Amino acid sequence: MAAAGADLAGEARFIDAMLARGSRVLDAGCGAGRVGSLLASAGHDVVGVDLDPVLVAAARQDHVGPRWLVGDLAELDLPAQGITEGFDVVVCAGNVLTFVAPSTRREVLRRMCAHLREGGRVVVGFGAGRGYDFGEFLADAEVSGLVADVLLSTWDLRPLADDSDFLVAVLRPAS
Repeated sequence: MAAAGADLAGEARFIDAMLARGSRVLDAGCGAGRVGSLLASAGHDVVGVDLDPVLVAAARQDHVGPRWLVGDLAELDLPAQGITEGFDVVVCAGNVLTFVAPSTRREVLRRMCAHLREGGRVVVGFGAGRGYDFGEFLADAEVSGLVADVLLSTWDLRPLADDSDFLVAVLRPAS
C-alpha cells in the first residue's frame, strides 16, 4: 500500500491532533502495531490489544515501547491485567469492527467506552460494504452508551455524505 502511495499514517495523525502530548491511547484491534507505534512515536502512552497472537508478536518485535496484548475486544478488561488507568482515546481503525462477530459488536463498543477516562473519546473507522451498515453501527454505539460527536468519510476530515464509502466516527460517552 505504501508503494502505491497510500497514506499509512492518516489515522495516527488524526488521533494525535485530538490529544495533548503524553495522552493515553488504547489501540483496539492493533494488528501489527502500525497506528499505535506512530502514536507512541508522537509521545503518547499506548496500549494495543488484538485477538491474533501472531500480529501481536509482530507488533512487539517491530515496535518497542507500547504495551501489546493478546485479547478479545468483546472481553476487554484491562484492569484485570493491571492496567487500571483509563484512556483519553480508544482508536479502532482498519475495519476492525467489521471483523468481530456481529453478536459481539455492542459488547465491544461498551467495553471500549468503559475504558475511557472522563472526557475521553472512542474513534472508529471502517469501510462500507463490509457487512456492517453505518446506520446499524451508530445505533449499536448508542445502545452501548456512546453518542456521535463527529462523523466523517475519511481520516483527512472530509464530511460524511449519503454516498460515502467510509466512516470515521468520533464518539463520546452518553452520560
